[in-house]
Amino acid sequence: MKKLLLLFFLCATSYSYAQRAGYWQQAVDYNMDIDIDEKNFQYNGKMILQYTNNAPQSLNKVYFHLYFNAFQPGSMMDYRLSNIADPDARMTTNKGTKEKPVYESRIAQLTPEQIGYQKINSLTMNGQPTDFKVDGTVLEVTLPKAISSGETVSFEMDWKAQVPEQIRRSGRNSKEGVALSMTQWYPKMAHFDEFGWHLDEYIAREFIAPFGNFDITFHLNKDYVIGASGKLQNPKEVKGYDKKAKIIAPDGKAKWHFKAENIHDFAWAADTKFVVDSAKSQGGVSVYTVYLPTDKQVQENWATALDMATQFFDFCATRFGAYPWSTYTIVQGGDGGMEYGTVTLVTGGRNLRSLVGVIFHEAAHSWYQHLFGINETVDEWFDEGFTSYVQELATQALFEKKGAVETNPVINAYRAYYKLALSGKEEPMSLLADYYNTNYGYSNQAYNKGQVLAEQLGYIIGKENLEKTFLKFYELWKFKHPTPNDFKRVAEEISGINLKWYFNLFLNTTRTIDYGIDKVDDNEIILVNKSDFAMPLDVLVEYEDGSKELFYIPLREMRGEKPAENFSIYNNVKRTTLEDWFWTKPSYSISLTKKPKKVEIDPSLRLADIESSNNTWTR
Repeated sequence: MKKLLLLFFLCATSYSYAQRAGYWQQAVDYNMDIDIDEKNFQYNGKMILQYTNNAPQSLNKVYFHLYFNAFQPGSMMDYRLSNIADPDARMTTNKGTKEKPVYESRIAQLTPEQIGYQKINSLTMNGQPTDFKVDGTVLEVTLPKAISSGETVSFEMDWKAQVPEQIRRSGRNSKEGVALSMTQWYPKMAHFDEFGWHLDEYIAREFIAPFGNFDITFHLNKDYVIGASGKLQNPKEVKGYDKKAKIIAPDGKAKWHFKAENIHDFAWAADTKFVVDSAKSQGGVSVYTVYLPTDKQVQENWATALDMATQFFDFCATRFGAYPWSTYTIVQGGDGGMEYGTVTLVTGGRNLRSLVGVIFHEAAHSWYQHLFGINETVDEWFDEGFTSYVQELATQALFEKKGAVETNPVINAYRAYYKLALSGKEEPMSLLADYYNTNYGYSNQAYNKGQVLAEQLGYIIGKENLEKTFLKFYELWKFKHPTPNDFKRVAEEISGINLKWYFNLFLNTTRTIDYGIDKVDDNEIILVNKSDFAMPLDVLVEYEDGSKELFYIPLREMRGEKPAENFSIYNNVKRTTLEDWFWTKPSYSISLTKKPKKVEIDPSLRLADIESSNNTWTR
């Protein structure tokens, strides 16, 4: 706790680094007692929620998310599955053929015994009754008295919930046999910030929530093992975590007590066949795996993945900032992989590469989502794209053991982005996550174009400046809710380069980059911008005498230049910085003093040029 408070204080005091003036954020502290009826997949919950209003205004209403309510016929999620062109295969049944699919929502087929719900029995604020109503997956609460700026109030809630069939993230009896995958499982306080209340209906995308502390007690059949967010407080009284444990269960139920500090979501999973393993990273992070040991190969894969996970946290500490919590738990459950505060649920019957890959990805979300409370409903690429970027760097360094990558480490993401850009299905990356016309467009924008934005930013400001930006951003914004503009501002401060044009065009439009070599003779190179997206250029020229020269052409609107980069392809290469290229000017001339043998635009392959066949000229 002291470590987290110190980090939070340091973060707050360093805020003067050209960030949002007057920044504030709400705070929540959850204390819950959960009594689980595992036979009927239901539970009764009691919550005491301390809510601190740090906004510069009073609040007459608050809102909670009731995510389980999405898993009911007629919900918005149900209709979305029925009407989107390419619904998630996990959530639908194909009644047609592969060539002519006819998708049917699995939610539409749920019976009353299979649906999910969260029914509020009572809700008070400081002991006084509130007026509340349920609207889909949102609970609207009218308060008996406004919460003043700076005031902390106490909500007490009693509710009953039913766990839905495993369709998306949460659910009972997953395909791999996990009994309970409990994500988005409790009434969660909605997020309020300078942009207002974030009250997105749950139709399958991801989340935003205020930071806070969680103190949760579960009462569950003594034969079950739980993997969860935070740190288990009583391992000697429950099954799985301590070989000398003496299970205390006078009524047949064991009491599980977990605490987690300064996170913004809490998840767990439970099964009678779970086994627990653990290891510690060099940096002191205790990593737990909780999984089903179905066969020898699965056990070997999970053992290797545990070792690689500890290496992952040490790797990220040097590149993206130290992981600040004491534990991280990887639990088998759900329908793929999904991150939560200090825990992830992943499907576990995978080959080793797939298992390590999904763990690296979800653990990377500990930075780009959970350390920085990114609004995934608005800036999904900032979350998924940067996470995928971290995952790929770690995979190459730890799993593939490639060493230093001398050109573009995420070239596959670039290729996927090119395919999207040429497909006719690309939409602006600033579009709200729920509103993409296709899952294909959403996925490639979030996971792949988001990576391109990060790596291409390094092309613009320089590789070393990009690395410094990630670390400075961590220093300034951990345990806060940054926006993409906050990341841009840090990159600008680090590099001295204006980046307004880049973030605006790459996020808010579907414009593409396309440069070409128009003409080369003994004295001159003519370059042409064939697109409506201007970029700085690196142009490598190899002369007939064997010497090389790198011409660097900045843009006028950058108001700065990137420094020379330490790539092996630039070893023993003269670097010449030329006059700015105006974005209003379609062509550019480079004068030569020697005869060229080869000319190449962007030899590092970090410029997201959708047509690169005209980027190289050879005599």
